[in-house]
Amino acid sequence: MKYNNNWIKATAVVALLAISFNQSFGGNPQRAGQAGASELLINPWARTSGLGGANIAGVRGLEGIYSNVAGLAFTQKTELIFSQTSWLQYGSKMFSADDAVSTISSFGFSQKVGESGVLGFAVMSMDFGDIEITTVELPDGGIGTYSPKFMNMAVSYARIFSNSIYGGATIKVISEQISNVGASGVALDAGIQYVTGAKDNMKFGISLKNVGPRMSFTGDGLSFRGIVGDADDYKMTVEQRSSELELPALLNIGMSYDINIQRHRITGAGTFTSNSFQKDQYRLGGEYSYREMFMLRMGYTYEEDINNSSAKTTALSGPSAGFTVELPMGDSGSTFGLDYSYRHTDPFQGSHTIGARINL
Repeated sequence: MKYNNNWIKATAVVALLAISFNQSFGGNPQRAGQAGASELLINPWARTSGLGGANIAGVRGLEGIYSNVAGLAFTQKTELIFSQTSWLQYGSKMFSADDAVSTISSFGFSQKVGESGVLGFAVMSMDFGDIEITTVELPDGGIGTYSPKFMNMAVSYARIFSNSIYGGATIKVISEQISNVGASGVALDAGIQYVTGAKDNMKFGISLKNVGPRMSFTGDGLSFRGIVGDADDYKMTVEQRSSELELPALLNIGMSYDINIQRHRITGAGTFTSNSFQKDQYRLGGEYSYREMFMLRMGYTYEEDINNSSAKTTALSGPSAGFTVELPMGDSGSTFGLDYSYRHTDPFQGSHTIGARINL
């Protein structure tokens, strides 16, 4: 009876979230490019990005803050991650803002609180390097540079509700700034995971991401000196208003299955992503693990026209891969790990992520 009740609860929550999302955020490909804060769609972590984001149902620990916050509930005690991404590489110097569209630096921290709760914090900062300032009068620049700064900060709480059901929520603060113009906003994520099977090897998950009020840009950079009336001697500062931008809300629904053979584990995962402001996506991923010390993973993300250069709407071309080496530190159960992932792009020379992970 308890087993059936858990299934009923999980199904009811999934159905409720899915119906609410479709009624409020049902979009289509024609809306691509109309949302703001597109950096919310960039996965800054190496393990989940190597799988192509397919493990919505099976993500565990701190990386769940991006993929599915319910996975944060599996934090055993304390976890820290430092990560750096060379986003859309076009030069030879990896992790350099001069040879990539952006260098992304990320940090995350999670701590178990009480018997069943976990608190998490993550920050992602994007560095675009120095960009030449140009004006109508000086289109070639020569008057200095500016450096855009994008930053997202997230605070999460996840909880174990039963032996099978895990859930959580995240509040994110979004900041996009240059020297004289900026925008800020807030967004909410929520997710659940359901674990079943004889050895807890079957998992289902759903996550709702980037739901929040519209953003708009303000600042002195949107103002100019204008003439009022017919007289040439009366001037005043006129401030332009930017259009409001919606956040790129999306819904993920996924499942995964583990095959355990002595010290080996093989995991297959799949996720469907319903986007409000771009094409829907289908994600597939697989991971091989030996004693949870060495992991090798691959993923593929498909969307309509992804292989058609004249019709595609993303630089990401689908394939991704990565690996992890995680070693114990002493006899206390603490571990130290190195993660790496690669995402293929067309054009550009791919995106690389490397991270260090500490479990205490």
